[in-house]
Amino acid sequence: MDKIVIIDDEEDIREIVSYNLSKEGFKVFTAPNGTEGIAVCKDVQPDLVILDVMMPGMDGVEVCETLRRTPGMEQVLICFLTARNEDYSQIAGLDAGADDYISKPIKPRVLVSRINALLRRKESAAAKPTTAGEDLVINREKYTVFKNGNPIHLPKKEFELLALLASRPEIVFERDVILEKVWGTEIVVGDRTIDVHIRKLREKIGDNYIKTVKGIGYKFSNAGE
Repeated sequence: MDKIVIIDDEEDIREIVSYNLSKEGFKVFTAPNGTEGIAVCKDVQPDLVILDVMMPGMDGVEVCETLRRTPGMEQVLICFLTARNEDYSQIAGLDAGADDYISKPIKPRVLVSRINALLRRKESAAAKPTTAGEDLVINREKYTVFKNGNPIHLPKKEFELLALLASRPEIVFERDVILEKVWGTEIVVGDRTIDVHIRKLREKIGDNYIKTVKGIGYKFSNAGE
């Protein structure tokens, strides 16, 4: 049974979402603010966190960033559920390490469908084996990257982007495919988002692993040459 933590300062939202997810067989926990939410997450080790952006005290972006730095929380799915739909809020949430972004109000059946889709993506990613390069080792199950035996710490989206490209060395991934696989079809991000993440990856793992194919996309060179 998948465990879900709902962190939202609005009691009616917590009750409605909790009720509908519980009906679908999920084990649901709730928290009214970010501080308590982090404590609940550490205690129950959830599979997914549904997180409001606008909360008093610690907002959702801060909670997301804190969870991503918390041991054991590297693989937990984080989905923002909020009434705010401005582009900058979505980008801030995704940059903090969120997996999806759902705007209120949302029909319960649609919410459940999105949650199930997220959990399926996690299961699919975890089933894939470790990918190793010449001196770069990527472990999808543990969300770890080592270069020459030294750990490289990557935010979730940077890791997923690297793992996607490395899953098929020398194969060019078009930009649209990268956006769909890493960010999902429900989230609107532009080409610049990909470019920024590629630049950050190159800074951390070296310039030679990820090749730019002008006008098309990117590919991973297994030898790093």
